[in-house]
Amino acid sequence: MSLRANVYSRRGGVASRQPLATSAGLSVLSDGGNAVDAAIATSAVLAVVEPGDSHLGGDMFAIYHSGKDRTTLAINGSGEAPHGATLSEFQAGIPHHGYKAATVPGLVSGWFAVHDRWGRLPIEKILAPAIRYARDGFPATPGLIKRINHHLKSYPDSEVFRQLQIPTDVRVGGIITLPDLAWSLNEIAKQGREAFYSTSIAERIVAATSGWFSLADLAAHRTRIEEPLRARYRDQIIHAQPPPSQGMILLSELLLADRVDVKSMSEVDRIHFLVEAKKIGFTDRYATLGDLPETKDRVAKVLSEPHISRRLHEIEMATARTAPREVSEGEDTTYFLAADDEGNAISWIQSVFHGFGAAFAVEGTGILLNNRLTGFSLDETSPNLIAPGRRPAHTLNAFIVTHSDGSLHLVSGTPGANIQVQTNAQIISNVIDLEMNAQEAVDAPRWQHLIAPGESAGIEGYTGTLQLESRFDDGTIEGLRSKGHEVAAITPYGHGSAVQLLRVLENGTYEFGSDPRCEGLAIGL
Repeated sequence: MSLRANVYSRRGGVASRQPLATSAGLSVLSDGGNAVDAAIATSAVLAVVEPGDSHLGGDMFAIYHSGKDRTTLAINGSGEAPHGATLSEFQAGIPHHGYKAATVPGLVSGWFAVHDRWGRLPIEKILAPAIRYARDGFPATPGLIKRINHHLKSYPDSEVFRQLQIPTDVRVGGIITLPDLAWSLNEIAKQGREAFYSTSIAERIVAATSGWFSLADLAAHRTRIEEPLRARYRDQIIHAQPPPSQGMILLSELLLADRVDVKSMSEVDRIHFLVEAKKIGFTDRYATLGDLPETKDRVAKVLSEPHISRRLHEIEMATARTAPREVSEGEDTTYFLAADDEGNAISWIQSVFHGFGAAFAVEGTGILLNNRLTGFSLDETSPNLIAPGRRPAHTLNAFIVTHSDGSLHLVSGTPGANIQVQTNAQIISNVIDLEMNAQEAVDAPRWQHLIAPGESAGIEGYTGTLQLESRFDDGTIEGLRSKGHEVAAITPYGHGSAVQLLRVLENGTYEFGSDPRCEGLAIGL
């Protein structure tokens, strides 16, 4: 039984993990905006009211679907390593916090890249809700306070909340005002992209980071708009993030699952197969993914029919295989989606990487920097080796599913670091294989396969930890243990993701689902 009802709409809607952000996006739709306008408004408000997960100093990725011509494009709003980010600079390792943990912020550039191409309303109108919340205040939620307390428990001397103007003693419902961030948003609304990358804000970023970011680093940044990775699953087309995002793992999982009859499998066999497919996807990811000229060709080989066929034969239904090494990834991210009455839709994810990113905000701007530079490798043999101007491999992954004729079927995604591609595969299978509606697919019990920090696949027989929500029955849990999985039951809705999902019905009606595991909300227009 679903904890929430599906939301149905004919004219569009927004789903995000923060009700004020959803409301802002919907208000822009109501004022004549389209899906992209609504998405930018939602994105900006999330940076204000959910600063631990995403910010103006972070990154974004998206997939856009055009209702008119039934095409999709991928937007890569990640940032490059600055000019000083060399291997020799980090002989002692990349710091977790501080401005030297950051790449060039890509979110604001992403706003203008999609707005210039598809937006309808003036950017001043689109950013007005975010400016209002920053200037006049917004109520603190239990989720935000939990984030603040968690950060302070680990880093009691952190200066980031003073820099952000967030009081650490705020209580639930207490009003937070962010005048510095309101100034930055106003500068962007008035001056456009140049404020962030060339003039007023850029100058403050350069000064605050003692030149770690130069004006040239910021001015050189560009958002990439390109073709998504695509693969057929059953009779549907999955559109996923191309490199350096790890969308390749999602497609690898699904291409393997497409070779078997998932629907007729027992629950034990279905979970086992998808977990084993996940392990294969990550094995290929770490050998392949980076921001090199040859990366796209390497990814194409991984997703090719011969390679998938070889990998399929490695899955044994009776036994869990050894888990591959995984890099510990930040999981402080937020996902949302928007659709309009013309059939346009956008699947959008944004992040500062780890909680409160670099724990460094640019004085006088209220802008929190990401710590995405820690996503690079310092191994000279890695395809993800750090270098100036290069973008690190990313967990951020949003997707869209279309019918074979190009018409829209599903829009979805989730936060959750390396859990993202695992969750996305489960959601797609829930809808396509198990024929669930949007809210059923989101509510259904989920699993997540983890490699804890410090654990190594070099340990013979190590399979990783398979966490299952306790709503799975005892037979499923014991059945997976009998196959050699190290199984751990977690709370009934304890899965570390916050899925938003849009399903388009045959008559064109939008059906939205929003994850009860978070404070989120879906609203139709």
